[in-house]
Amino acid sequence: MKYTPQIITADYLYLEGLFVRDWGIVFDTKIIAVKPYDTLIEEYPNAHRIAKIPHSVLYPGLINTHVHLEFSANKTTLRYGSFVPWLDSVIADRNRLTENCTEEMMQEACTQMLQSGITAFGAVSSFGLDLPSCIWTPQRVVFFNELIGSNPVTADQLYGNFLERFEASSLHTQSRVTPAIAIHSPYSVHPSILQKAVALAKAKQCVLSAHFLESQAERAWLEGSDGDLKAFFASAFGQTEALSNIDGFLSHFEEYPTHFIHCIQANDKELHRFSQAGHTVAHCPRSNRLLGCGRLRIEKLKELGIPFAVATDGLSSNYSLNIFDELRAALMMHHELKLHELSLWLLRSVTQDAARILGLNCGRITQGYQADFALVQLPNIPQIEEDIALWTILYTQKVAQLYIEGKQYV
Repeated sequence: MKYTPQIITADYLYLEGLFVRDWGIVFDTKIIAVKPYDTLIEEYPNAHRIAKIPHSVLYPGLINTHVHLEFSANKTTLRYGSFVPWLDSVIADRNRLTENCTEEMMQEACTQMLQSGITAFGAVSSFGLDLPSCIWTPQRVVFFNELIGSNPVTADQLYGNFLERFEASSLHTQSRVTPAIAIHSPYSVHPSILQKAVALAKAKQCVLSAHFLESQAERAWLEGSDGDLKAFFASAFGQTEALSNIDGFLSHFEEYPTHFIHCIQANDKELHRFSQAGHTVAHCPRSNRLLGCGRLRIEKLKELGIPFAVATDGLSSNYSLNIFDELRAALMMHHELKLHELSLWLLRSVTQDAARILGLNCGRITQGYQADFALVQLPNIPQIEEDIALWTILYTQKVAQLYIEGKQYV
């Protein structure tokens, strides 16, 4: 469906990491032209002109590559501070939290993301309960059907359930839902079904993600079947040895670029493998802090040319899905990096880098891309262009306007 061409402008447009003054965009469902505003109104005299908002900066729609909607009922139930006590609380309260997580709660979570500028997100779905909300929301959703199952006795049954969920999500591409595959983690997926899932991702050419080395406890378990996870696996599953080791797990992904989540405890050798294989990373600073996992070395990722995307994770390990809350946390966590350079880097991570990671034709203000925009209104016009990215992160709670495929939703 095409719309009447419109022209939108702002004091500044964010173009490939630069801020240009008094430019505009002509668009219908896609971007038609990006030029100085005066030029556009001469070349497109019949286009509808959207009233300019003062103190404004126009960005591509922001993208959250990793979120769990099915735990949106959590507020003060799960334990924070350390990874294994949190995991114990997830196992203890999982059924109650999922039962209490209504469709209305998940829709509200989508709306909160929308208000903070998110026009696309990657939803990691363990049970398929969030599919109706992902169909309902106007945002683009890369729907990661998650595979989990470490017991060889039940692994095939769980894989069958995973396939059913994958096929169900494949029926809703007209609702901007794209099916994808998520591997829960190296310690929770049996190698036999892991291999099948990666093969399916290759065959379907869909986006693949996996949690990886989130905590030191995970590393100790994978390296020597020891550490804080040892008692957990013995108690919960009667398991005394890890299913896989780090090298064995990574070997499954060497020929297929994968979006790995967290990677806090990944060492230089493993990150070099990421670089060589074309992998990317989801960086969830608030979740990492609340679960006591540490700090992702994003400076090392930059050195190795590994793209990353700042993401919120879910409300099982966070207190909001506002992407600007997450960007502010990242700004403070990486305190040794130069402030203005980091601000630009973070904004790139939730626009063009995130779009590339999820395989979406958005995330950039460029002719031919989807007309997905987030308009931010600042308290005042920045006098120095170098400050715009920083002020955007510090002062934005909600966007002033938001468009998806040329239609305004905020």
